[in-house]
Amino acid sequence: MAHSPILQPVVALAIWTMVMWCWMYGTRIPAMSRNPKIDAANLVGTTGASLRAELPEKVSWKADNYNHLHEAPTVFYAIALVLAITGYGDGMNALLAWIYVGLRVMHSLVQSTSNRVLVRFVLFALSSLVLMAMIFHAAIVTFDIHL
Repeated sequence: MAHSPILQPVVALAIWTMVMWCWMYGTRIPAMSRNPKIDAANLVGTTGASLRAELPEKVSWKADNYNHLHEAPTVFYAIALVLAITGYGDGMNALLAWIYVGLRVMHSLVQSTSNRVLVRFVLFALSSLVLMAMIFHAAIVTFDIHL
């Protein structure tokens, strides 16, 4: 398992999530500093959602995407690890994992820049179909299904 090819896209998506974290705070902190309505030094109990009204939408888009990278990709991480542990983390499953990561990166770039909902939806739907294929493969392996 230690050298399972599927672990590379797992790490790549984790790295991408941290890139989005940097991009989010690299835009959010300066936007907060420029806004006279926000006194960051004295904020107490505030959430990102409550700050949204005070920040430009383009700044919030990065935070939205960072949050999205903690939703469906958590299933990807789990399934990829199942495939790696069971010895099925190569070949088609590794390719599917890379496709999933590529689609999620494209989704991030669209959401964080133009935020075109239809384009985002198509990328999300395609990534979900890829994830479903990976789940199907993991189910065959873990439930010992003979097709």
